[in-house]
Amino acid sequence: MSLEETSRFVRLRVELVLEVDDADAVAKAALRRIADEDDMPADERVHAEDAVTEDTAEALAYLVDPFDLVSEVPGVELAQASWSSEPIDYDPDSPDWDLDEDDDEGDTEDEGDEETRGAS
Repeated sequence: MSLEETSRFVRLRVELVLEVDDADAVAKAALRRIADEDDMPADERVHAEDAVTEDTAEALAYLVDPFDLVSEVPGVELAQASWSSEPIDYDPDSPDWDLDEDDDEGDTEDEGDEETRGAS
């Protein structure tokens, strides 16, 4: 690919820390989303339902869709997205959680925990 072909692609990194006040509400919302997916095979549906009821992070990963973040942005089309979620210990006063910090040094994401969906 030439520079002209690749320069139109932009990697947008977003990191969110969410405080969950009602894990049951999150799980129920994820279960509703699963129920609305008509084309999901039965065995996959059972696995997804178990995952979202046992793990709030899984339920959030099921509910938060990167496509939703950019679907209304004019002039762009989602080419690929990946995201993951995990429970964390969060201290907003800790310097480790400085959002202004440049995060380019050494990505340490666990590739096995990511969900990846390509846009069609």
